[in-house]
Amino acid sequence: MAKENPVTDRANSGGAVPASRADNVVLVHGAYADGSSWSGVIALLQQAGMSVTAVQNPLTSLDDDAAATIRALDLQSGPTVLVGHSWAGTVISQTGGHPRVSALVYVAARAPEAGEDYGALAGTFPSAPASAGLVHSPDGFAQLSEEAFVNDFANGVDPGEAKVLYAVQGRISDTLFASRTTEAAWQTKPCWYAISREDRTTDPDLERFLAKRMNATQIELDSGHLSLVTHPREIADLILEAAGRPVGKR
Repeated sequence: MAKENPVTDRANSGGAVPASRADNVVLVHGAYADGSSWSGVIALLQQAGMSVTAVQNPLTSLDDDAAATIRALDLQSGPTVLVGHSWAGTVISQTGGHPRVSALVYVAARAPEAGEDYGALAGTFPSAPASAGLVHSPDGFAQLSEEAFVNDFANGVDPGEAKVLYAVQGRISDTLFASRTTEAAWQTKPCWYAISREDRTTDPDLERFLAKRMNATQIELDSGHLSLVTHPREIADLILEAAGRPVGKR
């Protein structure tokens, strides 16, 4: 059976949630990345008249990443859509209770319950290939090998661009993924979720489970883990929808 258009292939287990008008967006990057991974999305959101801030996470601990995100949220002038990719789903779940956050958008992202052992949850789904390419250094940090980054983390990205992203990848603390949240903002804020059908970093069925659990408005994209790079228009449109802005009108 033919796949539906990725923009209209959407679902919401509890019915569509009306979006509050927001003029601001804060984008939070995941592990093995930095703020530049949002470049294509940023340009489209700015063209649509949004004020955009990209957080630069230290990736040293959940507390450190949450603090960087809170600093960005504190600077916003009004209602703000908070967006997280991959690991940053944990960060926005922890920080999304901020009073300026009007909506949450998850992009192939983690979304733990407060106090949940996310690693144990993920372990109930098939292991994603990218994790096999993790390289640890003696100082307590880790990164993906070039092969794992280009072929698994950035599958579907132009190979030349993937190598550039590999060069600027954020190294993570060995203990980062063991962090547990104390909050789950998705329980109280309206949520949107972009699932990547061809993800080789997070199992797509895990993404579907998380999106359903948070009662998110969902889209599915024929994309690898970096849909924000390969499908910036679809991701920007999802963010604009969460911001109560016109989609497809530039």
